Amino acid sequence: MNDTDYMRIAIKLAEKGLGWTSPNPMVGAVIVKDGRIIGQGWHEKYGQPHAERNALAACTADPKGADMYVTLEPCCHYGKQPPCVEAILESGIRRVLVGSADPNPLVAGKGISILREHGVEVIENVLREECDALNKVFFHYITTKRPFVSMKYAMTMDGKIATPTGASKWITGEAARQHVQEQRHRFRGIMVGVGTILADDPRLTCRIEGGRTPVRIICDTKLRTPLQSQVVQTAKEIPTILATCCDDAKRQEPYQQAGCRILCLDSKEGHVDLCRLMECLGQEQIDSILLEGGGTLNWAALESGIVQQVQAYIAPKLFGGSSAKTPVEGLGVSTPDHAFILKNKRLLPLGEDLLIESEVEYPCSQES
Repeated sequence: MNDTDYMRIAIKLAEKGLGWTSPNPMVGAVIVKDGRIIGQGWHEKYGQPHAERNALAACTADPKGADMYVTLEPCCHYGKQPPCVEAILESGIRRVLVGSADPNPLVAGKGISILREHGVEVIENVLREECDALNKVFFHYITTKRPFVSMKYAMTMDGKIATPTGASKWITGEAARQHVQEQRHRFRGIMVGVGTILADDPRLTCRIEGGRTPVRIICDTKLRTPLQSQVVQTAKEIPTILATCCDDAKRQEPYQQAGCRILCLDSKEGHVDLCRLMECLGQEQIDSILLEGGGTLNWAALESGIVQQVQAYIAPKLFGGSSAKTPVEGLGVSTPDHAFILKNKRLLPLGEDLLIESEVEYPCSQES
């Protein structure tokens, strides 16, 4: 086995932390001595020991003189856990191979510098692209202090998210719907508009056994969410935020009594200021949001520049109907030159359906 083989093992270990480490990154570490893996570990859950310390604790032989493969630059600051560089130096590791640099201002190359200053050989950028892909959410959040937002929708091949009667269950098959549940486990928050609540009355939970349900965020400018809706009725069990422009304390009170948190924000162009909402959610360590809105909220999100990724689940069906809803509505762009460009596409077959996952490129540096 060579360096890339060991780093791929570290990447697989890091992936085990999916959904549990936020707002921390996913990290995996492998320790090799005399051509044999003697220790491995990953960051299992936020607040718990980091990958490097877990790998060292799992060693079956003395790590002195060994090599460590780690997907992200080791930390050098005190947080909920002590610095990993200290543990590496104390262990006698002679060489550290790193996948990604850590853009966290508290680290940002300092971890690597400390190791080198103490005589440890450091090799950077081993499988960097694959390691970077692990933590695109963390990299966005740690540098902007705002959540990474993924706009998710399911549509037919003629671009409809419902029939002309409003029926939408089900557009995609079981495999695609299971994948959505995995995304709900992965993302720290899930956001919809009040229109989705009124039309579908969803619970917005993760239905994977042992999975983590995200914080539910409802964009409700005029506070129209029904008190009998499932999100309100279960708000004492599942964290639920109503983002509104309604500052009427009497209207807010029954929602608060039901367990909802009210986040009262200024309006922008007739709806909740989404940029300000992202700032508030980022301050609460909500590092990622799965946007499951309808066409109105999706357009507002794009127009506000808060969306980083689009996940389009496409079913081999045709609904037709000039009045049938589409994933993105609103005013739309005036010319093709003003389109939101989707780049770095990834295609994933899911049963009979297809997921296209792309990054959003904003025209004229629109992103806030």
